[in-house]
Amino acid sequence: MSAPTRIGRLCVPAIVLAGFWCSPARAQDPAVAPIVADVALPIIIKAVKPKPSGLAKFEGFVMHANTAQITVRAKGNDMAIQTFTLSEQASEKMQQVVDKGGFQRGDKVTVLYDAGSLKAMKVKGKPSSAL
Repeated sequence: MSAPTRIGRLCVPAIVLAGFWCSPARAQDPAVAPIVADVALPIIIKAVKPKPSGLAKFEGFVMHANTAQITVRAKGNDMAIQTFTLSEQASEKMQQVVDKGGFQRGDKVTVLYDAGSLKAMKVKGKPSSAL
C-alpha cells in the first residue's frame, strides 16, 4: 500500500466525523425581540413661552438702511440676510436717525418685526457717527 492511500484512509473518518459535529449555518436571529421606543411622542425639554407683544426679534448688523427699509445680516450667521420694510412709526423714527447721519454699514441693531408681513415695527440700536 502506498503512503497516499494510507493517509487517505486515516483522514476520511476524521472528515466525516467533523461534518457531523459541525452545526448547520443559520441566520443570526436575536434570541429576544428588541424593545422599540415609542417615537410618536416628542420629548419636551423646555417649553417656549410666547412673547406678549407678538413681535419677533432679529439681531444683526446693518448692511443698508433708509427711511423705507432696512437690510440686516444675522449676528451668528453671515449668510442669513433679511430685509424689512419699515412701519409708519419706525419710518418716522428712521427719518430722525437719517437726519443725524443714519445707520452705517456694520452697526449693531435689533429689529422687532411682525413675522407674517416682515414689517419692522421698531429698530433698536445706536447709529455710529456720520462720516
